[in-house]
Order: sequence, then structure tokens, then C-alpha cells
Amino acid sequence: MRALIFSTKWDLVGNLETNVGDALDWLTDDYLRVEISGLEHIPATGPAILTANHSGAWGFDGLVLNTVLRRELARPVHLYADKLVFRLPAVAAYARRLGIFCDDPTLGRDRLVEGGLVAVFPEGMAGVGKDFSQRYRLRPFNPGFAATALLTGAPVVPVSIVGAEETFPKLGEIGALARRFELPYFPVTTPLPLPAKWLVTFGEPIPAPAADPSYARRSAAARRLSDEAWFTVQAMVDRDRGRRKTPFW
Repeated sequence: MRALIFSTKWDLVGNLETNVGDALDWLTDDYLRVEISGLEHIPATGPAILTANHSGAWGFDGLVLNTVLRRELARPVHLYADKLVFRLPAVAAYARRLGIFCDDPTLGRDRLVEGGLVAVFPEGMAGVGKDFSQRYRLRPFNPGFAATALLTGAPVVPVSIVGAEETFPKLGEIGALARRFELPYFPVTTPLPLPAKWLVTFGEPIPAPAADPSYARRSAAARRLSDEAWFTVQAMVDRDRGRRKTPFW
């Protein structure tokens, strides 16, 4: 009986993972019509940190970016996500299977040392928590990814994602529900995603400077690298917004 129950639960989880993956494929291709450019800037071998802006009320851009990378690259990418993602059973199972992680304060340093690819959203929850009136205005980057880049020698690949702000616009917050579900905020947004046109662009890699033995100089270099990545991603976002005639074409 226990074996039957375990097998049934495993089948249900497997079906949920398949359904989540199929839904994301359909949303990416047919509903959001995601247009991708600059994939040639992602190294074919060796480590790199993909650094993207974060936006939209529910942080849906993380799942879309992971879908794009999973399908377009011949090598895996480990995406760092907030622990809130793993509170949703179906999404959590799908995320773990694809190498999405949340419990590494070094932001994937071991994966980079092994020559892997890591994707991060350095704005964190501040990026997705901003109101629609502040759309596409990047919040300050946490320089943790830059410190990891210095220690591993991994270049930083800037990534611009345009479309998420209109797909799930954050129109307000409900404080009582945020407290009830222990969330940083509970957004007022559309019940279903809106069919905004998405543009995902990968920019030229920014090389990481050599790690200085001095902690103070290394920290300063990490802040400079983080700022350079921030300005680069913001410029890419501004440019790609101008490419759309309307958010929904």
C-alpha cells in the first residue's frame, strides 16, 4: 500500500512538472511571443554569470528566462531564485529538476568553478516589488554576483528582459494578505497574464577583473563591476522598450 501511495504521488508530481513545462513553452512561444537576440554572447564553454533585470508583479520573468535558456542552449544554466519559488509545489518540483536553486549564499560559485553557467536577478525582490509607475527603472544591484565573478574569473553577461512589467503589472499591494502568507508584498495585479510582447536580449560579456588579495580593493572592484552591469542592463532595457511600437504588438 505504501509503495502504491508513493508511486501515485510520484506520478502526480511528474504530471505536474510536465504540465508546468508545457504551459511555459506555450506561453513563451504563442502567448508572449518571446523574441530572443544575442545568444551568441553566452560562452559556449567555461563559466559565466548571466545578470538580468527583474520585473513584473509575480516575478514571472524568471520562469520565462529559464524556459528560453533551457531550449536554446546546448549546456545547462543554473538559475538562482528566491526561496518563495519553492513554496509552490508544482513550480518547486519543476524548478529543482531544471537546476534552479535558492540555498547558496555564494550564488553558484562551485558551479562556476566547474565551468558552469549561472543566471541571477541582482535586483532581488525590489525589482518585482516596484509599482507599475516605476516600470523598467532598475533598482540597485546587490553586488554579490560581482564578488563571485571576481573570485571565479567568470565574465558577466548582461540580460535585458522587456515585457514582464505589462504581463503582470503591479498596481498596488494588499498588506493583510502579505502578512497572512508571509510575503514581502501581495500585489494587486491582473488575475491572468496579459499578452505583452517580450524581448529578451543578451549583451556582450563584461570581463571580471582579477581578484585582488586585498579585501577592500576586491570589494571596491566588485562594486564597480556591479555598477557597470547595472548601467549596461538599464541601457539595454531602455533600447529594447523603444523597439516596441506598443507593449502588445
